[in-house]
Amino acid sequence: MTGSEAPPSFRLAYVPGVTPDKWVRIWNERRPDVPLALTQVPAAGAPGVLLDGGADAGLVRLPVDRTLLSAIPLYTETTVVLIPRDHLVTAADEVAVADLADEIVLHPLDDVLGWERLPGRPAIERPATTADAVELVAAGIGVLLVPLSLARLHHRKDLTYRTVTDAPASGVALSWREDAHTDLVEDFIGIVRGRTVNSTRGRQPEPARSKDGKQTAGKQASGKQASGKQASGKQAAGKQTGGARRGTGGSHRGASGGKGKGRSGGRGGKPRRP
Repeated sequence: MTGSEAPPSFRLAYVPGVTPDKWVRIWNERRPDVPLALTQVPAAGAPGVLLDGGADAGLVRLPVDRTLLSAIPLYTETTVVLIPRDHLVTAADEVAVADLADEIVLHPLDDVLGWERLPGRPAIERPATTADAVELVAAGIGVLLVPLSLARLHHRKDLTYRTVTDAPASGVALSWREDAHTDLVEDFIGIVRGRTVNSTRGRQPEPARSKDGKQTAGKQASGKQASGKQASGKQAAGKQTGGARRGTGGSHRGASGGKGKGRSGGRGGKPRRP
């Protein structure tokens, strides 16, 4: 590497609510030679960051444009309603959308649930962000439906949440640009899918080569093993031939022994001269 070349790195974007810590830790253990740079981006802006080359891959919220981006769905989050701790809804462990019909339901501009029909009563205006909507919930102005991870991200002591059984859910996926599926992207795919460190799935490993372009000891060792197998074969053939010779020799000795006994018996049968 020359002085003008930058060291390799892997840039991972992630949206609010997603916690990539576990995967980052595994990456650092497996690829200490490639630093991983994390960048948090708004959910709505994540696809643009990937398409513009601002990140090599991203942990994004579905849906994404599959004609431009590849995506591997990872999990789907539970949807909850964020409410004040003294709200009547806290009397139940979970609620349905219909139970919120009389509530002012805040719908921030960065909402990630993709409602076909908004529940409850609409607010006078839409909050700019989820964080702004959380402040309004704390002020008693309305309630807010969000993925569980966002409720935990914006945790406040004066607020709590309950599961909403029939609300839309938000899916999280690993995504990257369709024409930028690199080996580093494949390495991260392997991590989020739980592949072992020795897995080569999705990659074609090349044999190690020395500076002169020749394959290194791996191939030579394979050649020695092959030669060893050939030598073992020759030794085995030699043993089989030797066994045949010993068998032949044994038959010859057995025949000679027979003749010797016959001659001795013949001489022994002749009368001695006086």
